[in-house]
Amino acid sequence: MISLSDFNHEHAQHGIAVSVRDLGLTYTTSIEKKPTLKARFKSLGRGKKHTRIVSALSDVNIDVHYGTVLGVIGSNGAGKSTLMRVISGIIPPSAGRVEVYGSVSTLLALGVGFNPSMTGRDNVYLGGLAAGMSRQEIDDNFEAIADFSELGEAIDAPMRTYSSGMFARLAFSVAAVVEPDILIIDEALSTGDAKFKEKSLNRIKELRSADRALILVSHALATIEDICNEVIWLNKGKLMMRGEPTEVINAYREFVNARKSASSDEDV
Repeated sequence: MISLSDFNHEHAQHGIAVSVRDLGLTYTTSIEKKPTLKARFKSLGRGKKHTRIVSALSDVNIDVHYGTVLGVIGSNGAGKSTLMRVISGIIPPSAGRVEVYGSVSTLLALGVGFNPSMTGRDNVYLGGLAAGMSRQEIDDNFEAIADFSELGEAIDAPMRTYSSGMFARLAFSVAAVVEPDILIIDEALSTGDAKFKEKSLNRIKELRSADRALILVSHALATIEDICNEVIWLNKGKLMMRGEPTEVINAYREFVNARKSASSDEDV
């Protein structure tokens, strides 16, 4: 069960922005195995479907306090983006619960809620509404969003004419200009030019404060180490470690290097 609530006495007492308890997420996937020639004759050419249960998250427990900039690291398929989607209320969990105390702005994938055939201006409204903003909030912040994106007159051009960097700039601007209580950013800084990446990082640093919680998912470990004051490491849906950034990142690097060495030995 996901419970979303506004600020209340519990938040005031404990300073918790997000509470994740015994969180699990499983889903079923179908795999069609191609039959051998002999089996194909027996089954008249039909492939056989097998279902597999995948555990995307397993028994995850995290509290994110206000004033925390939490980095989330792990290899592809570790469950990082899935966890962000569950916290954001996009995907319901299979087990456990998530409680969120405050308003959430998410930048989970570039251009979520955007319509390529519409202008950048119209998509600021679409993206803002998708991120949970009201039309009035978007009106009040539109100029700041447009200025931050540095798109100039291109804001009134259809987004299908945008480069991936322009897409990224507008998406980040929508999420980061409004000052939410909780901001979740998933790999948003991996595209765009170097100058805008630096500007985005500086904006995240500006958003760090005692009355805000930031959650940043990234493969850029140097960025995580620079910005975050806490880091969690996920592997195959399980929480491996949580702590001070350098300590967790070093443990993760050792794990990755050991795994690479093991696979190299197997190949020899």
